[in-house]
Amino acid sequence: MIPAAASPVPREARPYQGRSAGLVTRAGAGVVDGLVALVLVVLGLVGVNGVRFVLRPRGFEVTSMPAVSVVGVFLATLALYLAAAWALGGRTYGCHLMGVRVVDHDGRRPGALRALARAVLYVVFPLGLLWCAAGRSRRSVQDLLLGTRVVYDWMPHAGHSSLGPGEAATGTRT
Repeated sequence: MIPAAASPVPREARPYQGRSAGLVTRAGAGVVDGLVALVLVVLGLVGVNGVRFVLRPRGFEVTSMPAVSVVGVFLATLALYLAAAWALGGRTYGCHLMGVRVVDHDGRRPGALRALARAVLYVVFPLGLLWCAAGRSRRSVQDLLLGTRVVYDWMPHAGHSSLGPGEAATGTRT
């Protein structure tokens, strides 16, 4: 059993818990999430070809798609993956690895519509992420438009609030 004073947050990370994440951390999470979406697309194509082979083994030919279609499927998969992960747990696999979570102005995970809008904006306008390097609030264009933030949060579950009183809206400790 873990003592009551024990924390799942590493001692070195405690000063950053609840603070806004910067460009490098967020870009690292984005690269991981892009790889996850790519794996999902490849697995989907393998699955489609596997079903086609089982149904017609003699006349089987590998399904080929134009590059534009593959890119479209990848972007749609990425947007759906991001939206589902943010809405359900506040973080994607990339966010989990980087120790960050997407929160709304109250410090909670974004709702389904906000998560979907945020995901679509990230896929359509990825350069909006660069804005988080420009201001002290470290918020991207997408965050500013939708009232979200990306904060350092090493807590294992979204139900745990990593933000102290007054941090939710401002990102600063009071």
